[in-house]
Amino acid sequence: MIMNSQKNSVPANTGIFTVIHNRKSVRNFTGEAVTKEQIETILKAGMAAPSAVNMQPWAFIVITERKTMDSLADILPFAKMLYKAGAAICVCMIPEKAYEKRVEFAIMDCSAASQNILLAAEALGLGAVWTAAEPWEELAGHVRKILGIPEEILPLNIIPIGHPTGEDVKKDKFKPENIHWGKW
Repeated sequence: MIMNSQKNSVPANTGIFTVIHNRKSVRNFTGEAVTKEQIETILKAGMAAPSAVNMQPWAFIVITERKTMDSLADILPFAKMLYKAGAAICVCMIPEKAYEKRVEFAIMDCSAASQNILLAAEALGLGAVWTAAEPWEELAGHVRKILGIPEEILPLNIIPIGHPTGEDVKKDKFKPENIHWGKW
């Protein structure tokens, strides 16, 4: 049992825990559109992520045009599912806005935002998957060109979002051997 802030027992299979444990990388979409309201809800969750000293060094490009998603799918080897996604979000890092203007903080902060986006999609009954642009300069360059991203902005990832076909299933990733209590 997990205890919530009101000291009531909350089974680990309810609420947020259900969303966390049901989240999966969805690569098979129906092609149905994702609504603007769903995208805005997902983006609000992304922007609720923690960031070092609350600097929020992120920007998001919402992609809903089929031609743009297809162009990205054409050049991104790990993002072919964009052909059937209903939308996509490019999570961009702004190192100049990061704590101490360090790209390392921007990466961590935008990764937290990306995880929130993935969880929000799951909570809405949608599917999503993280497809990387960084750290591959060539891939990031293609993304930058297609989406008109300025040189000083770094595209961390493209997250295809859509209505899942049901082919992708959750995996139990819990491994007790990865836990060390007190010290290594």
